[in-house]
Amino acid sequence: MRRCVSCREIKNKSELLRVVRKSDEIFEIDFTGNADGRGAYICKNLTCANNNKKRKYLDKSFKSKVPIDIYEKIISVIDDIDE
Repeated sequence: MRRCVSCREIKNKSELLRVVRKSDEIFEIDFTGNADGRGAYICKNLTCANNNKKRKYLDKSFKSKVPIDIYEKIISVIDDIDE
């Protein structure tokens, strides 16, 4: 069980998308859920993804500046999942 950084709901890992920080400047989406590094989870719905981008929840979770392209990639991936 993990908590979404946007809505703060606790869900199974399979219901969430994991974003991992591999170093201070390298962030990526972890589709396996097992990549090394600090992870944060987001619900697989557009509402949480858009709120995450608007309010910069990943920046707060990682205590670091996350590139805007990661936020946009999250929205793109979740949008593809919903289709």
